[in-house]
Amino acid sequence: MKFAYADPPYYAQGKKLYGKHHDQAAVWDAKDEHLKLIARLVVEYPDGWALSCNPADLRWLLPATPEGTRVCSWVKTFHQIRPTTVQYAWEPVLLSGGRKDNKRSPMVRDWFIGVPTRMKGLPGAKSDEFNDWVLDLLNYQDGDVVDDLFPGTGGMGRAVERMNLWRTK
Repeated sequence: MKFAYADPPYYAQGKKLYGKHHDQAAVWDAKDEHLKLIARLVVEYPDGWALSCNPADLRWLLPATPEGTRVCSWVKTFHQIRPTTVQYAWEPVLLSGGRKDNKRSPMVRDWFIGVPTRMKGLPGAKSDEFNDWVLDLLNYQDGDVVDDLFPGTGGMGRAVERMNLWRTK
């Protein structure tokens, strides 16, 4: 099976957070680019895909996803305090498809509780445990392909290598 994981810059944060790392970062400051990404995921990855996004953007992102898309939750045990009444301490992961196995053991929850990485070279870099959880959501198996559309620090690629090593033992 062929899967994808996408972790683009949050809407309107591309140039601000990633401009010094990538000359095309500002394109993610437009909603249309995020909607085109979802359309690409739907067409190019019918087996399944996962997309990390901002909770504030769910209202306009979800209508672009196929029926059956799940909103999974990464709950952060540490988060930056913002000057708002209610803090954003989670990140949605939109999940479409994945290998079906209703008798899978152990089961995989649609939520993950974990500490965000800090000082990993890029804002928003994900932990090893987070990447492993995404692979579990898709029910990745040895021999599957996972395209990391925003490889950043390379964490998802390392997760695939870990999963393959773990399964061959």
